[in-house]
Amino acid sequence: MSRTTADELTDLVRRAFQRQGVRADMAQDAASMLVTTEMMGIRTHGLAKVGPYVERLRDGGVDPEADPIVTAPAPALRQVDGRNGLGPAVALRGVRAAVEAARAAGMGASFCRGSSHLGALAPQLLEAAEAGCAALFVTNSAPMIAPPGGHRPVIGNTPLGIAVPDPATGRHVILDMALSMVARSKVRQAAARGEAIPDTWATDAEGRPTTDAEAAMQGLMQAIGGAKGAHLSLCLDLLAGGLAGAAMLSEVPNANLDTGAVANVGHMFVVIDVARLMPSDAVSRRVEDARAMLRAGAAEAADPSPRLPGARAMAELADARANGVAVEATVLESLHELADG
Repeated sequence: MSRTTADELTDLVRRAFQRQGVRADMAQDAASMLVTTEMMGIRTHGLAKVGPYVERLRDGGVDPEADPIVTAPAPALRQVDGRNGLGPAVALRGVRAAVEAARAAGMGASFCRGSSHLGALAPQLLEAAEAGCAALFVTNSAPMIAPPGGHRPVIGNTPLGIAVPDPATGRHVILDMALSMVARSKVRQAAARGEAIPDTWATDAEGRPTTDAEAAMQGLMQAIGGAKGAHLSLCLDLLAGGLAGAAMLSEVPNANLDTGAVANVGHMFVVIDVARLMPSDAVSRRVEDARAMLRAGAAEAADPSPRLPGARAMAELADARANGVAVEATVLESLHELADG
């Protein structure tokens, strides 16, 4: 594994997308989000997504010429029509629109329709946190969870993200989680490596918990907290998909199985300008208070010691910014192939 600069990686990814006809600004925004994801150590949703996104661009599932439209139906509210563009770039438009609204009104929300898979929520949350905003973000996904009492996939894993900024240190609190036990990409990676998975992650095609990742790919994901997690995921999809005017629940196609399908994914981005609540140094003190309370509540010699969500990702990001991004040679080769042919 070698180190390279974020700028070099962003340029490679941008060129890979532009080679498929993506507008320069959209290609740059999508590349920036995927590289930041990689820098945060979320490798399942970083550079690993470039190839699948290129495939969807080639097959018609994503429109390379999309130019999202942002409207303001109310002072603190924004609507984004992604026009079937690259999800990370559409989402970034939505986040920036919500931050702009929050600057004026204290709080802002944007609802995006006509989008596609956005990758991880973490870099979008980072965008809000670095703008001094707390955030609550939701995106929807293809169904992979059965409703309580059901045996067919109707509910997505509906990723949920929360950010609380730490202006003094830049070690923002960032929670990015799917509402299935794990993201399906982790099962997919285990299957590719021939590895077993915990039997709490997924079921096989007959609805039985399984440790066989290949069998799990034919079955369903298990929701966190059983019925509570399934209902939480359903309600969040009503917000991010239903209220956005996007597809929701079983309307969302599985783009991994049909790369030519138009997904019409929905996102909801709610942000709060925390400077309207308290001075920035007071925000950082409260975050540090939370860190101290976690440490105080830890068992002696706890390994690892308790930490706030996103601590590892922020440490990885700081390392990548200081020392370059660690990337496998095969990944770099693949990016060069996608960018240059």
